[in-house]
Amino acid sequence: MSLYEASDFWDEHTFTEFSDVQEVKDIRFSLRKKKYIGVDLSLYMKIKKKAKKLRATEDALINEWLKEKVEA
Repeated sequence: MSLYEASDFWDEHTFTEFSDVQEVKDIRFSLRKKKYIGVDLSLYMKIKKKAKKLRATEDALINEWLKEKVEA
């Protein structure tokens, strides 16, 4: 479900409609820090097009390519 689909859903529903929903009290997760860098817009548009063709996100594709380059 996308963020927009979830938003639309909760615009029309409330938690009281779901008797089996329980409050979550302890959630643990760790966030990985990210560093954002500038990419030339024309290069980014090519990456975006390639990512769409491969059904991947731009971030995932760029990270994969950079990892391959660094480990070579």
